[in-house]
Amino acid sequence: MLGLEGPCWVGPGPDGGLAVSEEFGDVRLFGSAHQPLGSLGGWTGHTFGCPAGICSNSEGNIIVADEQRRQVTMFPRAGPPICLVSEGLGQPLGVACAPQGQLLVADAKDNSIKVYQGLKELA
Repeated sequence: MLGLEGPCWVGPGPDGGLAVSEEFGDVRLFGSAHQPLGSLGGWTGHTFGCPAGICSNSEGNIIVADEQRRQVTMFPRAGPPICLVSEGLGQPLGVACAPQGQLLVADAKDNSIKVYQGLKELA
């Protein structure tokens, strides 16, 4: 996969592909054969500060932790981005979806893992 600018984190992308965050850039998407598909910012008009950890939920929506903007945003397969968490984060780096529907966020600022439940967008 060429053409990346400061790749930092990699996670599952749409339809068996990959999503790769670029330091102070965007999140690039690749298909299952590693072919470039585009970027989340390009498709949605979303501006990232410093995208970090990436995961996807059971519905194939991509979730990105943005270290600089101190938020976690979901990018649905259709529709505009949805901010899931924007308060209480100091330096969100990692993100994961638990099988029970919780959102797990690694916050490097206070050396913690924060667990969010009841986010209906994740169900």
